[in-house]
Amino acid sequence: MTSPQTNQPAAKAQAALAIGALGVVFGDIGTSPLYTMRECMAHLPAGDRAEGVLGILSLIFWALVLVVSVKYLWFVMRADNHGEGGIFALLALIQSHRGPNESDARRKGLGPAVVMTIVGAALLFGDGIITPAISVLGAAEGFHSISPVFDPYVPWMAVVILAGLFWLQNRGTKEIGGIFGPVMLLWFAALGLFGTWQLYQNPGVLAALNPVHALWLLEHPPRAVATLLGSIVLAITGAEALYADMGHFGRRYIALAWYGAAFPGLVLNYFGQGAWLLAHPEATENPFFALAPVGLSRAVLTGLSIFAAVIASQALISGAYSLARQAVQLGFLPRLKILHTNAEQSGQIYVPFVNGLLAIGCILTVAGFGSSERLASAYGIAVTGTMAITTLAYYLVTRRRWSWSLPGALGVCVVFLVVDLAFFGANIGKIHEGGWFPLAIGAVALAVMHTWKTGRTEIFRRVYGSNVTEAELTDIARSKYVTRVSGGAVFMAGAPQGTPIALLHHVKSNRCLHQTVVLLSIVTKDVPVVPPEERLELREIGEGIWRAVGHYGYMQSPDVGALMQTIKEQGVPINWRAATYFFNREMIIGGGDAAMWEWQKRLYGVLSRNASPAKDYYQIPPTQIIELGLPIHL
Repeated sequence: MTSPQTNQPAAKAQAALAIGALGVVFGDIGTSPLYTMRECMAHLPAGDRAEGVLGILSLIFWALVLVVSVKYLWFVMRADNHGEGGIFALLALIQSHRGPNESDARRKGLGPAVVMTIVGAALLFGDGIITPAISVLGAAEGFHSISPVFDPYVPWMAVVILAGLFWLQNRGTKEIGGIFGPVMLLWFAALGLFGTWQLYQNPGVLAALNPVHALWLLEHPPRAVATLLGSIVLAITGAEALYADMGHFGRRYIALAWYGAAFPGLVLNYFGQGAWLLAHPEATENPFFALAPVGLSRAVLTGLSIFAAVIASQALISGAYSLARQAVQLGFLPRLKILHTNAEQSGQIYVPFVNGLLAIGCILTVAGFGSSERLASAYGIAVTGTMAITTLAYYLVTRRRWSWSLPGALGVCVVFLVVDLAFFGANIGKIHEGGWFPLAIGAVALAVMHTWKTGRTEIFRRVYGSNVTEAELTDIARSKYVTRVSGGAVFMAGAPQGTPIALLHHVKSNRCLHQTVVLLSIVTKDVPVVPPEERLELREIGEGIWRAVGHYGYMQSPDVGALMQTIKEQGVPINWRAATYFFNREMIIGGGDAAMWEWQKRLYGVLSRNASPAKDYYQIPPTQIIELGLPIHL
């Protein structure tokens, strides 16, 4: 029999994982009570106010149950790619079981599944800018409930908080990550306690658990219902984070955190706000802050809400870093400088370029909209669009990966899609009120990712379509017209077959070749992590030439120095610290016959010229790198 002493550490570890999930996964959805009920009441259809409050509460409750508890926790989060989740994980699962016809289609174009995935990723980038802005702005507006004298300074407070948050990003989340979970645990406890106090005074709002009240509200004219649903969706923003952050904690502990703290805290708080609204029918203030008595309690709630908003923002910012790295590894974005901030956790990274864009975007968003009420009009369309795409991708996984029957797959996914599209359709009306903003951000991200992926596919076709074979390469190496010089050279090859163009240019220009030559390719596999024992594939071609292939997952960053050390240890006679690394430096020329719009060719050229230097991405000393120009006519 296992002793209690043996069980105690395991129990503590499980509790730590569940509390950690509260801080990282539920920060966004956990701050939704700051503004959701206020927005719903502002768009409540005309009629019985009390019945309307019950209808709103019923819609919020059942949205949390159907979208978070059922869709994500029970279904979507089972579609993990070696423990990792997110939109690119679904793409990897889909592509790992494609048929021969799909493979042919993929060579000709990106394919519908890929296009659908990058649309979802683009919308997530848009969400990554709006979420920190609305969370921090909504929390800062709590100062209004303390005293109206703070009103003119609220946007500036939000800007200062956001600027400080982004300035601290390069330090990583290791130092502050330990307090994220406990603070969010305190936050959800406060949500539940303040809500329970109001609920105790007016328990009649528990009638909203009956979905009949939600159905009654949905019987109003379609235009009024659509406007209301556009506000209801604010209660479930952040649900996508459950799936995207699954790799950090696992489905079990995310579910434990949801049912143990987040879900009861949210439900009690929303119902508490509803109880307060019924007790104060003429009130127009934000019911969230009204839950706390004026004075110290309200000041404490305001301060705690700011901490929670910062944590929610941190979760979205970290998620944007991970999304960008996955996009780079899978070939949807050019090389970006990626810094690891924790030697013990490979998932903790810092991407300076993405951080700068998010900082500028968030601060301009706060300055442009000025209030969470105005920003709420722009919020929701990106989130609901991503949710719908996740459902479609999940359907493809059930059919192709798991071989579900058509009725079974449709039976589950159609229900989810109806809910997703209802919320998405309700947010379409927000486009002219500010909803264009996340769509514009998403459109820019989509154009960049589609252009880069299409351009890379075209480059590979032109550069490696008719290549010098390995047999021809050995003939070149033994030619009497080629001098073999001492030392070693590493030629970076985009494809693990044929001969790198940089090597052919080098031989043609200099009539020489090093005694030891390594043709090195970095291949990103459709898995999040490749274990060290499967990292390297090495074989000898002949005449002192070796081919090496480094395999990495899409959640990993390549380290060529460490890879070359392994290559030396496996018998290749090369001093990797003194070797010369040759790269192609593409020089894009437009006006060719590539299947791309002319603006895409110009954009690809700009992206190629501004990609992170090879020395940063591959972690190679710059003094060992030689780049050879490669003109390509697209």
